[in-house]
Amino acid sequence: MKAIRFHELGEPEVLRFEEVPDPTPPPGAVLIRVRAIGINYADTRFRRGAYFVTPKFPQIPGMEVAGEIAALGQGATGVAVGDRVMALCADAYAEYVVARPHDLYPIPDGMDFATAAALPAQGLTAHHLLGLAGRMQRGERVLVHAAAGGVGTLLVQLARLGGASQIFGTAGGPDKCALVRELGADVAIDYKSENFAERVNQASAGAGADLILEMLGGAEVMKKNMACLGAFGRLVVYGAASGDLRATLLPVSLMPKNQSVIGYYLTPLTRRRELCAPALAEVAAHVVAGRVRVVIGARLPLADAAEAHRRMESRGSTGKLVLEP
Repeated sequence: MKAIRFHELGEPEVLRFEEVPDPTPPPGAVLIRVRAIGINYADTRFRRGAYFVTPKFPQIPGMEVAGEIAALGQGATGVAVGDRVMALCADAYAEYVVARPHDLYPIPDGMDFATAAALPAQGLTAHHLLGLAGRMQRGERVLVHAAAGGVGTLLVQLARLGGASQIFGTAGGPDKCALVRELGADVAIDYKSENFAERVNQASAGAGADLILEMLGGAEVMKKNMACLGAFGRLVVYGAASGDLRATLLPVSLMPKNQSVIGYYLTPLTRRRELCAPALAEVAAHVVAGRVRVVIGARLPLADAAEAHRRMESRGSTGKLVLEP
């Protein structure tokens, strides 16, 4: 089969389109014929050796696919050959992948493979950020960073469906800000030319945001987040796309306004199917019903994985980037 591998850390050019042996599902697992692959920012960090997991060369990157079950390992139950599934799995940039039934989710009727490939990682993340981690309540004000990205576009729409009274979204440039407003944000803030903390405080009459969903990173961003986090507000940190992990926060500074800072990381939660299956089913149902739009920024051939990484790292893309074998 064909797959993308990298043999060393580096820029997108280290990603190679190669012939590799077909995988065989071990006992209890399944083989998926991949129809679409979701690109995540974590994939670019993994390629650089800056992610939580260390590559083992030669390494196939990726964590998210949609396709059809092609074969069952001995003892695999609950699924059948031909089932349409989306999955969180390792070695996703390939024509075939192995996954455990535990990590499979059905693709609902009416949903295409590209849309399905955009949901396991980012759909779960968006749902969990608002509910599990952020505990958003109806009538609250929500600030979504990188609101034109894969997770951000879903967050804006799910926050609106959840009854947020005011949604602020940061994005880079007028076109991305226009998309953020189109998806339901009340205020779109161009972080390249505007101070987002000042805009949030101004638009909320000084109340600030009840919930901030933060994945930018850096000391200056943290300072601005805290400057517009309201009383009893929650700041959920789920990434550092800038690559800047430095930030200073005095714990006692949270006390006067009863504020909270919360961390969120999807990977360990995937073992908690009771937290993932209902959440992903809810997001998928919204998509099929037309209540949530999955923004596909580009669909590229698997061989063009390096180009997909360049677009993501240049912040020139919107929504979800998808590879198709």
